[in-house]
Formats: sequence, C-alpha cells, structure tokens
Amino acid sequence: MPGSESHHDNRRMRSSSPPQSGLWETAQRFWAKSYAGDYLGLMILILLLSFFEFTGEPFHQMFTVDDPRIQHPHAEIERVPVPMLFVYAAGIPALLLLASTLILPNRSTHKTHVTLLGLALTILTTSFLTDIFKNAIGRPRPDLLARCKPASSTPTNTLVTIAVCTEKANTHLLQDGWRSYPSGHSSFAFAGLGWLALFLAAQTHCLRPRASHATVLLCLAPLVGAALIAISRLEDYRHDVFDVVSGSVLGAVVCVFNWRRYYPSLWAADCDEPYEALGGGRGSRSGSPKRARDVEEGYGALEAGRFSIGAEGEEYRRGSR
Repeated sequence: MPGSESHHDNRRMRSSSPPQSGLWETAQRFWAKSYAGDYLGLMILILLLSFFEFTGEPFHQMFTVDDPRIQHPHAEIERVPVPMLFVYAAGIPALLLLASTLILPNRSTHKTHVTLLGLALTILTTSFLTDIFKNAIGRPRPDLLARCKPASSTPTNTLVTIAVCTEKANTHLLQDGWRSYPSGHSSFAFAGLGWLALFLAAQTHCLRPRASHATVLLCLAPLVGAALIAISRLEDYRHDVFDVVSGSVLGAVVCVFNWRRYYPSLWAADCDEPYEALGGGRGSRSGSPKRARDVEEGYGALEAGRFSIGAEGEEYRRGSR
C-alpha cells in the first residue's frame, strides 16, 4: 500500500539520520570532563583586556589646582616598571610553579595543568576588573598636576576639568593621570604572587598544627614581595595608600576565589592535591566527588586521627588526648 511504503521510508530516513541527542550528550561530557569553559573564559578575558587597552578612556574627575594630594612630582623612572612587574608577579611564579609540579613526589600532568591555568585566570581576571574600575572611577593620581601642566590662568581654588591641561604631546601620560584607583601594580602583584603563596602553603601544609616557622616564612615570602611592589607605588607617587590597599585586596580576593575552584581549603588534609575533572564535576583524587563538609573540616579532625604528618602528627594526637 502507498501509505505503508511511505511509513517504511520515513522509518529508514530516521534510522539513517545522525543521532543528534548523541552528539549533544558527547558535547556535554566533553565540557564537563575538560576545562573548555575555563579556556573560553581565558580567551574572553584576553579579548576584553585588549579592547580596554586600546580603546578605553577613563572618566575625568574634576580637581583643584591647589589640592596638595595631586601636587607630587612625576617619577620618570619607576622602581617597578610594567615589564618588571610581569616578570616578578607572573613570570617568576609561573616558572616556580612549573618546576615544583614537575619535581614533587606527587607530581602529575593534571596538577601542573590546573595550577598554571589557575594562575593565568587569576592574573587576567584581576587585570580586567582593575581596568574596569580605573576607567569607570577616573580618580586623579598624586602626580596629576605634573602630567596635566594646567594653564597659568587656571583658578587655584575652583573645580576645573581636563580642559585646563596643556599637555598635548603625550596623550597617554595625560589620560593615565586619571587611573589612580585601584592600584594595578598592587592587584597584579597580589594575584600572581598570592597564587604562588597559596601553592606553597598547600604543598607544605603550613597550616597544620606545629608546622615549622621556617615553612611559614617560605609561604609568606611571595606576599612580602607583593607588598613591596605595592609600596613602590607610594614611593613613586603613582598612588596613595587607599589605592594601594584596595588594589591589594582586589588581587588577593580574586586569587583566593580562583584557588578554591581548583584546590581544597588549606585546612583540608589533602590540600596539596587539586580536584580532578569528573563527568559531573570535580572531585577528589579517589574519583568520588569531594563533599564540602570534608573539605572544610580541616585540621580539627586531628583528634579523630584522620590526619597526621609522620611522627609529628602521631605525637600531636597522643598529646591532645
């Protein structure tokens, strides 16, 4: 019958067509098991940063010529120029992290991958947020008048705009005079060196009971370096204390936020191992999903005997009874 033949033809066509649901499920599994979403975010951040770098112009807050907060001299030579900032806060941490993850006893390709990926995402996310705030707020730098070179006829005790500036040769120098808040050096330093500090703290378990103070100093060293970079911005009169503190907090917050996406809490017994990429999410080394309660229990589990480091941990457990 004609109707029967048409029905069979339709069935053959459906059976020979590609299984759309199968492709969708495969794509979902790939997205869940891989870090495709992280790399997509990385590419978006790079594009946005490039856009702001070449097209972004800050808002110009009004100012008065007799304001002592913006009368500082302009330092032609910075203590930490931008290229060296990249070396100190990105290049050196990346090299140390790469070397450490390759020589550690519990080394793995996954550990190297997520540690370096997390560093890159932390630095780029911090830089992106810093640029947004800088351009949106448009706060004058402490050396604004040296950049602006206001006309001699400018009233001293009246709010004026960028229109009074006579600096025409170096447009970037002038525009950058309104990018004071928050400090980009400070946020960048605490993002990159803060990530290194968290990695060292995780690998050495420096928050365990009775950890040696030498270990603690080792973990604090990157943060001291970041603080010195931030302080250099005060010495160069590029920022004031509020700019530097805000930038440092921004970089540290983004750093800790991203760290917890890849690693357990520093109080966790297995804080030295990153989460594994699993089909339904990221879990522990054993392959079972890591429960938030297990991550956050921390070293309080010592009394129950769940965590120890050699004889020192055993001695602590005996002494705590």
